[in-house]
Amino acid sequence: MPRSLPRIVSVYQGCCRLSLFLSSALFNFNALLLVILLLICTCAYVRQMMPGMMDSRKDQNIFYNVFWKFARIGERLSPHVSICCIVMAVG
Repeated sequence: MPRSLPRIVSVYQGCCRLSLFLSSALFNFNALLLVILLLICTCAYVRQMMPGMMDSRKDQNIFYNVFWKFARIGERLSPHVSICCIVMAVG
């Protein structure tokens, strides 16, 4: 039993470090903006390639509804989204 204790402690410390990293990334505005821009671009691309997948499921599940809304933002505001992507790439 004492042999497994250090492994459990190291796994626990790793989880704490991971949660600390994730929470600090969520509160970083640049990282949050980058994640939102990537989500918008990805959803718009997926909707363009497979429109039936997003359109048929948008009313069934809130998960698909959120992705459908991000895809709609990417379609309607594509010049603004692309400018934001360029600014984030340079900055």
